[in-house]
Amino acid sequence: MTLTLYNTLTRRQEPFETVEAGKVKMYYCGVTVYDYCHLGHARACIVWDVVRRYLQFIGYEVRYIQNFTDIDDKILNRACVEHSSMEAVADRFIKAYFEDMARLGIKEADEYPRATHTMNGIQRLIHDLENKGFAYPSDGDVYYAVRQFAEYGKLSGRKLEDMQAGKSERVNVDDPEYQKKKDPFDFALWKAAKPGEPAWESPWGAGRPGWHIECSAMVRDRLGDTIDIHAGGADLIFPHHENEIAQSEAVTGKPLARYWLHNGMVKVDGEKMSKSLGNFITIRELLDRGVDPMAVRLFVLTAQYRTPIDFTDEAIAAATNGWHTIKEGLLFGYQYGKKLGWEPGEAEPSPIENSDVERFQEIVNNDFNFPGGLTVLFELAKELRREGHILVHEGKTETSPDKLKHQWQTLVTLAVVLGLEAEIEAETDKINGLSDAEIEAKIQQRQEARQGKNFAESDRIRDELQAEGITLIDSRDGTRWHRN
Repeated sequence: MTLTLYNTLTRRQEPFETVEAGKVKMYYCGVTVYDYCHLGHARACIVWDVVRRYLQFIGYEVRYIQNFTDIDDKILNRACVEHSSMEAVADRFIKAYFEDMARLGIKEADEYPRATHTMNGIQRLIHDLENKGFAYPSDGDVYYAVRQFAEYGKLSGRKLEDMQAGKSERVNVDDPEYQKKKDPFDFALWKAAKPGEPAWESPWGAGRPGWHIECSAMVRDRLGDTIDIHAGGADLIFPHHENEIAQSEAVTGKPLARYWLHNGMVKVDGEKMSKSLGNFITIRELLDRGVDPMAVRLFVLTAQYRTPIDFTDEAIAAATNGWHTIKEGLLFGYQYGKKLGWEPGEAEPSPIENSDVERFQEIVNNDFNFPGGLTVLFELAKELRREGHILVHEGKTETSPDKLKHQWQTLVTLAVVLGLEAEIEAETDKINGLSDAEIEAKIQQRQEARQGKNFAESDRIRDELQAEGITLIDSRDGTRWHRN
């Protein structure tokens, strides 16, 4: 059961082999902190959180670094509008980031370097590039000489000669920055200070770093010359990750990362998410509507991580129903363990080795196939739900208590790998009322009454559920429900 990953760099799936046996050095390009995180950030952070969890589950020691970009024109623009400072804006949205991620169950990274805290490393890397002939100063700026790096374009598959024609049509020859460059493809490593903007002293004069150099410096400072996994959104492949490779490898002569992994983008109702279209959804807006954070995780994990996903009301409703199923399985031991004669302390998850775990691992080892892995969880959860329903109505189960305990512990163990965790005390209080299975059964009874045109019975069941704190939502795709 060898783990294999699709490597953007080589465009093929490869066996996973780390630089150092048993250890993984992983870097994720984090957020630019000028606004609240949105659905695209939620997907990326959930995906790489689960990748990290899974690597730890199969025995790797993982050092996981995620940066914050806290120097950027967007941050400066917001500071100007708010009559604030770049530091104040960055601090506010970093705090908001941690609040949002905690609600989604994202484990904190081992370290969160910030560009403003990496200034020495940034300047050292620019100096090394200059000494090796890959960078040149120009009137207070410093630029990377793209044509000096023969392998430029190897990650994205772009060739300079193919980009040349289109580039020439878009260049404004009167642009002061263009006039400073030796070549239109060159990009800024260091930008000279502008009036009223924050600046740092450097050998090239006061200024601030370009965006791409920040990540190269942070990877080098925190993880070394070559890491195992460099992760990020597919929108970062070019130019950001391409430029990272050019900067880092020109200095070290070594691969920056052995595996480049990229998550797909999020659409909303089939459209690219943007403020101009009015479909821009932040994480906190979504969760404040009452959407369960675990349903958001499940929505993300039901799609292969490299493919685009479409956020729709129907998709989140399906994920919510799916989470209800898994949640009821997760609560099985706490609800029924005593009835099944489990000893106190036995109703706890524990490390498990069995055919279900092996099957889960064999599936997920195929390029982090989390959707496939979820099928194992759903099978276990549905079986536990069925047995719980039988226990409630018949006073006994069809499966032995020992086997049920083993199935439940397996489900809990695998759910933790995916970050799917039920709030035990709050949920068991709810379950003292109607279980998910009982709710579904009543909804089925109501559906049968409606089909038989017995609307009085249909309304009675709806009102009965409402009295239990259950709201039904009818649509052409069926009936959804949620607890009030």
